[in-house]
Amino acid sequence: MLRTGVYALIALALFALVFSRMPSSGAGPETGARLSGVELSLYPARDPGAVWRFSAERVVSDPLRGETRLTGLSDGGRWLTPVGGGDPVLDATLDAPDLTIDAQDNLLTRQARVTLVQQCAQIDLRGTRERPVRVEQGSGFSAPVAQVDSPALEGRITELQMTFDFNVQNSGEDSNFQIPLDATETCENGRRVPLAATTGEPT
Repeated sequence: MLRTGVYALIALALFALVFSRMPSSGAGPETGARLSGVELSLYPARDPGAVWRFSAERVVSDPLRGETRLTGLSDGGRWLTPVGGGDPVLDATLDAPDLTIDAQDNLLTRQARVTLVQQCAQIDLRGTRERPVRVEQGSGFSAPVAQVDSPALEGRITELQMTFDFNVQNSGEDSNFQIPLDATETCENGRRVPLAATTGEPT
């Protein structure tokens, strides 16, 4: 499974694993590799054609737990290669204070904002330590509570499970969301535009 395009991170993680197995007279070795000012790319095996890219102030890799933790996160995004080839295009952005990449390349955090570019959908996700926000590779994302704002759907959704193409697969009974019947905007090429700008005024 390809984990990251930052080869230095892999090398340091392997070094940390070897070092952790060496005998020590101390209280017990700390395992892991730490880097700062990192540009990181994640190529999930369960999501062919997709790549996640991040900038992070600090990256800590724990090879024993199979986890990588990113803090000081910025420029998070999911890029997709078009069918038939071509340059990757931005499919979704991810804004979170920190992020953990687990052994299956899933992304976990307590809160995040996901923006689905082609749907102009902004989704604020909230979780807890026990039930974090989860981005499941090749599937979508889930959270105990989400607030959705888009031209096609808006409202509060509990127990949310949503695909990357904006399909709600699960919601709690206390959810309160709707399709705006009097929408004044639509999504066009990743931007919200007034309906009048696309339909034209009646003649």
